Amino acid sequence: MCFGEIKKSRGRPHLWRGFGLCLTAVCILLLNSCSQRLGWGILLWTSEDPAIPSGTVLPVYIRSNIDRVWVVGIPEAFRTAKKGLNKFEVPLAQFEFSGSKGKAGKRAKEFAQYALLYAENLQDGLPIREDVDNSSRRVYRLKTGEIIKVLAQVQGNPPISTTGDPLVGDWYRVMAEDGTTGYCFSYRLKLFEHAGGPLSVVRTDQVEAEEDPELDRLLAKTWSPESYGTMINNQRIDLEELSRHWQFSPGQDTGVARIFVPNLDQTFSYTGIRSAGDQAWRFEGTNLQMSLRSDTTLSVQFSEPGGALQSMLFVALPAEVDDLIMQETARREDLFSNLYKQGPDYISNNYGTLSFSGEGNFTWTDNRLLTPQVIPAAALESGSITMDLYLSPAIRDLHEGAFSLHFDGVSKSAGTVRFMYTLDAQGLRIEYAPDTSLDGNTVVRRASSPTVIYFYRAQQ
Repeated sequence: MCFGEIKKSRGRPHLWRGFGLCLTAVCILLLNSCSQRLGWGILLWTSEDPAIPSGTVLPVYIRSNIDRVWVVGIPEAFRTAKKGLNKFEVPLAQFEFSGSKGKAGKRAKEFAQYALLYAENLQDGLPIREDVDNSSRRVYRLKTGEIIKVLAQVQGNPPISTTGDPLVGDWYRVMAEDGTTGYCFSYRLKLFEHAGGPLSVVRTDQVEAEEDPELDRLLAKTWSPESYGTMINNQRIDLEELSRHWQFSPGQDTGVARIFVPNLDQTFSYTGIRSAGDQAWRFEGTNLQMSLRSDTTLSVQFSEPGGALQSMLFVALPAEVDDLIMQETARREDLFSNLYKQGPDYISNNYGTLSFSGEGNFTWTDNRLLTPQVIPAAALESGSITMDLYLSPAIRDLHEGAFSLHFDGVSKSAGTVRFMYTLDAQGLRIEYAPDTSLDGNTVVRRASSPTVIYFYRAQQ
């Protein structure tokens, strides 16, 4: 075992715990006397002094878990007579131990295409993520100009641009100077090669802006329009609106924030997100700001071209939008399944035969007594059914539910006819629900002169 002060790879001083300081001459003697190798490995991050490029195979003599360093040998080609050292220290994370020299050489060949590849961050706050997906947890937040080491190119889902298209770029497994590893998309990175020697790195301890846990929590959430929260609280899901995925996206992976709501799709290209006070932030280079009203409510403000201030509220939902869509779809399928299983054919002496198929379609023959007052005259005797309506408490005791029939032969808006319904042991009772009885996707009142039809279940 060799003890003493060992020169670190990036020229920074280091103090051995418990042994005190040693004279330089003694250190050199001790360093050069440590000859028993532990094995071999490759340098992942270029060394400045001595100037050794990443990817170089080096012998390993000591691993210090206390000081978090390897003591490795300096190849003869990189030694200087002035220093008189043939060993130096490398931070544990910046060196990969392979074992035998043969394994280290094989690993160096695999790593060769990335050995000299680094990247400069162009966007303050760009995340290094736990996995190759822009919704994955952030493990590190990069500063503007910070350098990271590229370890490998990997396959993954590219972030989506504000136009809805995949961003141009690739996912890379990367390492920050402190050894943190993860995945970063290259859209906001400037790739370059570095063959050794000084590497300009933005030191995180020299940047005034400290970590912002509140901002991190905000960026980790999906922010949907306030109307989505109202839908969930009222348990009246508009699947068509929900499927549009309206939202506010801060765009931490792209440097482009987006407000995507009905009648507005606006983007803001920014260089960083900075604090603007208590639980408030501004997007630098834009007039966009955001502030937290609560843990689940976000206010977003921006100025319109005329100078008027626009403000919108967004909410963090208790579940992902896609999960809510799945739940609502399952609810509708269960309702239709019950309607179908108790039929699927229902017969009325005056209003024809209404039949349902397992695929969510219907046929309604001999329904001429309902045209054109209820069913459009041009409508065909077929179409599709959706269980997309709710009942208000005022009429929930009178009916079991409500559905929409979309008749073929006419436009969707003109050919959609809505009914409340009740199932019993003998058949199906439906009641016409005109547009005047609706509030959004909820039937809130009966028609002044209700049209009620009873169908008997066809004998099987």
